[in-house]
Amino acid sequence: MNKTHPNPGPAARLPPLDALRGFEAAARLMSFTRAAAELHVTQSAVSRQIKTVEAALGVPLFRRHNRRLELTRAGEQLLSATARALADIEGVVAEIRGPLSRVITVTTPLSFASLWLVPRLSAFRARHPGIDVRIAADDSILSLERERIDCAIRFCEPAVAPRDAAPLMSEEAFPVASPALLRRRRLKRPADLAGHVLLRYADSHQVPWLDWSTWLAAWGLSDLKSAGTLTFSHYDQLIAAAVEGEGVAIGRTPHVARLIDQGRLVVPFSDRLAAARQYFVVLSRASRARDEVRAFAAWAQAAARGE
Repeated sequence: MNKTHPNPGPAARLPPLDALRGFEAAARLMSFTRAAAELHVTQSAVSRQIKTVEAALGVPLFRRHNRRLELTRAGEQLLSATARALADIEGVVAEIRGPLSRVITVTTPLSFASLWLVPRLSAFRARHPGIDVRIAADDSILSLERERIDCAIRFCEPAVAPRDAAPLMSEEAFPVASPALLRRRRLKRPADLAGHVLLRYADSHQVPWLDWSTWLAAWGLSDLKSAGTLTFSHYDQLIAAAVEGEGVAIGRTPHVARLIDQGRLVVPFSDRLAAARQYFVVLSRASRARDEVRAFAAWAQAAARGE
């Protein structure tokens, strides 16, 4: 006996939601790289998502021209529909979360949270006493939608920042030390570092402007032998050691600006290195219309301009 099966409903014939979201981001930004950065996945993952949608529909959605993308007619139609559908879903989700609307969740890198954001939160609270802030500090890039995070402060190269990210501030690096340390040991020129302990950041290979070898090479002192080294896996711990006079660190703006203003750290040399990355404010699509989220982003930008 032949078995019959009911026709699949509309949901069964839809491509997976994650794949549609990947297509929508790539089509809106016209870049797999930017879509990957916005969704916090790899570029190859976005490419697989788009292939999944194309396979489900049986038609191509993009024309690829060397370094340029172009939507096909089918791609234009699908972009229009998915953009409307995702916006509707995000709007409903925001309404459902209404009772929590005065609480905002912000994610930042750990060192930025402890050295820049947290010491300034009292100023935000004084201006907006009815808004509660939850800090989700993490050095990994969290998905704003998946983790229900309203706002992120990202540290990345401008080329991979989401298109709707707002620039916050740039970063410069320079040696810093405590005044007490400089009273004990001479540090008038780079060669004097031979008499000092150098505080090293374990992940400086990823941020070469924070690597002592970069600085020593620039000064022509690659063979300099310091009095010793201390290595830290967390940058805020490294700066805490510098404040306590344990050695000389490579400071970075914006992290050490407040400590310099307070006289807890000093800058012995005029040399500075500009970072290849910048800080950006990114709002989740589900939260960007909320007044309190926009208020936080505006406050962060004003605080950065003030420095």
